[in-house]
Amino acid sequence: MECDTLIIGAGPAGLSAAIYSARAGKSTVVLAGAQPGGQAVETYEIENYPGVKSTDGFSLVQNMLEQASSFGSVIMYESAVKVDLEAKTVATDTKTVIHAARIIIATGAKHRKLGLPGEEKFIGNGLSFCAVCDGGFFRKKHVAVVGGGDSALTEALYLSNLCESVTLIHRRNEYRAAKALVDRVVAEPRIKRITGVVTGLFGEDRLEKIEVSTIPAGMETIEVAALFVAVGTVPNTELFRGQLELDKNGHIVTDAHMMTSVPGVYAAGDVRQTPLRQIVTAVSDGAVAAQ
Repeated sequence: MECDTLIIGAGPAGLSAAIYSARAGKSTVVLAGAQPGGQAVETYEIENYPGVKSTDGFSLVQNMLEQASSFGSVIMYESAVKVDLEAKTVATDTKTVIHAARIIIATGAKHRKLGLPGEEKFIGNGLSFCAVCDGGFFRKKHVAVVGGGDSALTEALYLSNLCESVTLIHRRNEYRAAKALVDRVVAEPRIKRITGVVTGLFGEDRLEKIEVSTIPAGMETIEVAALFVAVGTVPNTELFRGQLELDKNGHIVTDAHMMTSVPGVYAAGDVRQTPLRQIVTAVSDGAVAAQ
């Protein structure tokens, strides 16, 4: 299969690139994987996307998918499993082989784990990385959220509408999140805020309680129905290691035109080295990469 532009990933960055590429008359293929949208679809409320007062991530991504398709982008629900960036060739999990004139990497990032003993055992059994996906299972129960950025505070606010109470745990006194989010969290009576670090996960078949090293009280055990983890992300660059330049954190290094160290290969969105990772910046990256 041949195309002008092959986009790996179908989050906001990839879909923005698809819209701009296809609209420019280039044959455009998007490898969307089984579930397009990336982390954006996990966001229940987006209120900082210019021109849109408020929406949810799933709706925004669906609109982007429809728009990309309307301009002629081919959306393939397949995943890249083997990539030769120099040759501009990609093989998918269904054995499709695609050769492109240019490749845009928009594979995004995955949730960073806590790295605690027993974490893998509890994933899906009381430990979650997505409140929108799993919050409904814990209605009228007590849950905790760990993290201090926009994602963590957004998760806590969402859960406060479902759960009896939410404990928000952050290792610092100050949050990294936008002031508008911080103000809403502080004003929400169902959210209890503590400063500390989650140091242990306990339970039989599912998570039942967490151990937190708090400041200044010391070690504290909190019974929870679930713990939602929002402590950052790790870029999805495993497939490309050894083929292009990455920074020390594994993000793809690009120039102002989104070009990587391999000519004809571009990167956009959370997968690349950038000072700000938001839907609006991902969309901008995608538009630039498609030029």
